[in-house]
Parts: sequence; C-alpha cells; structure tokens
Amino acid sequence: MSPILEINDLKKMARRRVPRMFFDYADSGSWTESTYRANESDFQKIKLRQRVAVDMTNRSLKSEMIGQEVAMPLAMAPTGLTGMQHADGEILIAQACEEAGIPYTLSTMSVCSIEDVAEHTKKPFWFQLYVMRDKEFAGNLIDRAKAAGCSALVLTLDLQILGQRHKDLRNGLSTPPKFTPNHVLQMATRPLWCLGMLGTKRRTFRNIVGHAKGVEDLSSLSSWTAEQFDPKLNWDDVEWIKERWGGPLIIKGILDVEDAKLSLKTGADAIIVSNHGGRQLDGAPSSIEVLEEIVDAVGKDVEVHMDGGIRSGQDILKAIALGAKGTYVGRPLLYGLGAMGKPGVAKAIDILRNELDITMALCGERDIKNIGKHNLYRK
Repeated sequence: MSPILEINDLKKMARRRVPRMFFDYADSGSWTESTYRANESDFQKIKLRQRVAVDMTNRSLKSEMIGQEVAMPLAMAPTGLTGMQHADGEILIAQACEEAGIPYTLSTMSVCSIEDVAEHTKKPFWFQLYVMRDKEFAGNLIDRAKAAGCSALVLTLDLQILGQRHKDLRNGLSTPPKFTPNHVLQMATRPLWCLGMLGTKRRTFRNIVGHAKGVEDLSSLSSWTAEQFDPKLNWDDVEWIKERWGGPLIIKGILDVEDAKLSLKTGADAIIVSNHGGRQLDGAPSSIEVLEEIVDAVGKDVEVHMDGGIRSGQDILKAIALGAKGTYVGRPLLYGLGAMGKPGVAKAIDILRNELDITMALCGERDIKNIGKHNLYRK
C-alpha cells in the first residue's frame, strides 16, 4: 500500500470505498463546476514569501475562533449526508475533531442527530442551521442545539434555493434513495461500506425524521424537504434567530462586501466567506478571491472566517495571511472518513497540521498569530 502523504491520497481511497452516488454528492459543484474548481485553483495563484536564517524553534499553531481556543485556526465545515460516506460518519468526525482540538460543525442535514453527536462526544460542538419555512421546526432545532450544549450556531444563508448539481441528477440521488439496480451494484461492490451500514441504526436525516410535523419516516421526508427551503429568508429572520439562540452566531455564505456589512447589523460574532463549496451559484468568484476585500471592509468590526477549496496546510496559511481568523474544511475530512473511517479523519487533520506547521516555519514565522500579508510574495 502506498503511503498516505496528502489529502489527494485519501480522496483516491474514498473514491474506491464509497458508493459513487454518495462520493459524488460530496465531491461535486453546481452546473459546470467552474466555481468548485476555482475554489481550489485560485489558491495556487497566491505565492508565499520564503525567509531563511531565522529561528524556527518552539512553533505554535494555537489560535482562537469566536473566543474559543483551537489547536490551529481550522474547523470542520458543516456537510450534509456525512453518515453516508461511512456509517455514523458525523459521530466519528466529531470525535476526531475533538481529539485534535478543532471545532466540529454538525449540519442540519446530517444523518446522525444533534443528540447522537452529543451523546458520543465530551466537549461542545457547533451546530449549523438551515432556515426552513416551518419556523416552529427551526426554533425547535435551535432549542435542541442549546440543550445539547452546542457552543456556537452557524447560520447558512446561501441555500434558499437549491443549486442544480448535475452529478446528483445523473446518479439518481434522491431522498430517500430509490435503490435502482445501478445503486445496488455500487453498494454491492463496496462490501466494507455495506457492513458498516448494516451495523448502524443511523441511516436517515435524524435531525428531521420524528421531529418535523408529518415526517415520521423516509417515505414522507422527500416531499417535506422539497418544500422547506425558504426563498423568503431575509435579514429580519436572522435577527429572530440571533435572539432565539442567545449565544455566539456565525453567518455562513457571505461572498459580497455589501452582504458582509449587512451581517454586522444582525450582531453576528463572525462571518464565513463561502460560496457553499461551489455547489450553489456557478460562476461566482472563489472564496479566496474575495476574502481580502471583505476583510478590509469589515474585519475591524466582525471576525472573518473563510471556507472553500482548502486542500492543504499551505492553503490555510494563505487564507490566514489574507486576514481570515479561522478556516473551514469539508471535503478533506470527508475523504479521510470515506477512506478509513475515524483514523482517516485523524490522518487528514494531521496532514493539514503538518503542512501548515512546516510552511509557517519556511516563511520565517514561529507563531500562527503573526501570519499576515507580509508572508505573501507580491510584485
């Protein structure tokens, strides 16, 4: 077996071990996937400034995100259907993140519920909220997150209407899965994945089924989900959520300076510069492309984080150098999960940490808190 040296090695393993419809769900963008690709490729345009003959001993990656100490400025982004990459996937990633000292964010559209993750972890995690038309259900989600001890609420604003993802349509991915002959073949050729799924009771959207009105099983989930994303979502709703939650609020999906400024009025504690991993508006700029201008516009008034396209520790350092106080990864940890379960997630985190640490040293810095634009090579 070849050594696992980079995130791409885990991606290749996950592709072999996860049924294609679920792997493609995680590893896809909308329409032509131009924004999905730009999220990664635009990082390569940013060059680092190498320094030599400096003391590189006693390096520290410790930082803070929304006042919470983190082992490095990195958090797990909310990802739907994580429990379909590997049985009990959300629990396993949450445990690996906890052990690594980085925040884990549970998605509304998770397979494992808020209560499932809370039961199997020791420290508070973050919860990501989609605002549904059923405001009573949304309010109950917030209350459940509070009851579980979640320490921050991540409110995603860029999914009022679902972007069209061609891979999902071509794969016939649906809620619930229809299990066509092609789907059955995909699963039959991944026996370890199947064994894992047979050994768990968590195979549906457990934050929703049994909690939303009229959704008692998988058969009733599809029509409910299709109707629930709220195209009328506006900033007044954000203020209601802030008041109902009463704790640290992070707004995700900001890609424009004007929206960043509007988010300040809601009392958000942080904003995440994000284009939903290139899964919504295809043709929008990459997250890293707009990060600097958003930081320059609002960075003194709100903590700015960044999500999208990070595949290495070098990418993390570049985002921090451009002003982000924290970064998020989704796919790299999903690749690790699909490849090897919890050990794969731990391996992905370790790869990112090692790359970040070595890159920081070669840039002549010993403390991640000192990273800034002076570490970038610009003519």
